[in-house]
Amino acid sequence: MKTYITALDYYLPQRVLTNEDLAQEFSEWEAEKIAGKVGIHRRHIAAQDETATDMAIQAALNLFAQGIDKAGVDYLLFCTQSPDYALPASACIIQDRLGLSKNTGALDFNQGCSGYIYGLSLAKGLIVAGIARQVLLLTAETYTKRLHAHDKGTRTIFGDAASATLIGTAGFAEIGDFCLGTDGSGAEHLIVKTGGARNPQKANTLTWDENHNPVSADHIYMNGGEIFAFTLQTVPPLVAGVLAKNKLSKDGIDLFVFHQANQYMLEFLQKALHISKEKFYLYLSEVGNTVSSTIPIALSEALKSGVYRPGMKTLLAGFGVGLSWGGVVVL
Repeated sequence: MKTYITALDYYLPQRVLTNEDLAQEFSEWEAEKIAGKVGIHRRHIAAQDETATDMAIQAALNLFAQGIDKAGVDYLLFCTQSPDYALPASACIIQDRLGLSKNTGALDFNQGCSGYIYGLSLAKGLIVAGIARQVLLLTAETYTKRLHAHDKGTRTIFGDAASATLIGTAGFAEIGDFCLGTDGSGAEHLIVKTGGARNPQKANTLTWDENHNPVSADHIYMNGGEIFAFTLQTVPPLVAGVLAKNKLSKDGIDLFVFHQANQYMLEFLQKALHISKEKFYLYLSEVGNTVSSTIPIALSEALKSGVYRPGMKTLLAGFGVGLSWGGVVVL
């Protein structure tokens, strides 16, 4: 059975953090320097009382406003690393607040930068297996709530957002075959060490790395060098594997939409993979790195602008926290 992306939309919080705002906090960084380094000019920040669940609901409402009948949804997948509670699953709360049928399956899955690809694979599996007919895939993160106030390395990159995608047996983009991978040996390169069952209590410790960025077990820690090395090692064979599985050549791909990590990393990958700039889509200047929502936001904007048109063969690739990665062709 063929499966398709039927519709997609997204939501951004109202508060905006600009490079000029950050430059006022970090006197050694000018706004132009930040933009030149990461390719981001502004990011949206969730309100203090706004959670990933709240944002996901808004993204879904934006999707339904396109004329989507929510009564047709019979499975809800919610990708987040920022759940409202340890239990119950946020997806159950979302089902109720959206007024979805009580016959709707609802599931959280904890995944980050590759989460959208994993979500598409789960949705396709549910439909092909006959378990569901229409799957609502939601992604949302509030990473900014877990960033240390003085960590310019992460605060310049991450923004908050949510996306909503409807997957079914008809739509504008057929979902092809997947390549997925995991290397948990690199888990500590992007991690929050406290707050879970392993270390439930805050450590309240703080050190500083060689770049004068804070290192705190109670906040997101990202080893930028190791993440960069992992990306360069993993993404080229991922792309090759996705092409092979879908029986396509690189020249046969019309558009590449990767996880929008930061501009420097993406441009390095574009050159390393010998992809022309015209085929390599970037959309992070106005939103930043929104983790699991970067690919659907970029795809949505490419669709609105006409850069992406239904029927184009598009390779989607996500990679990061876990460490994990995944790719698929939609066509």
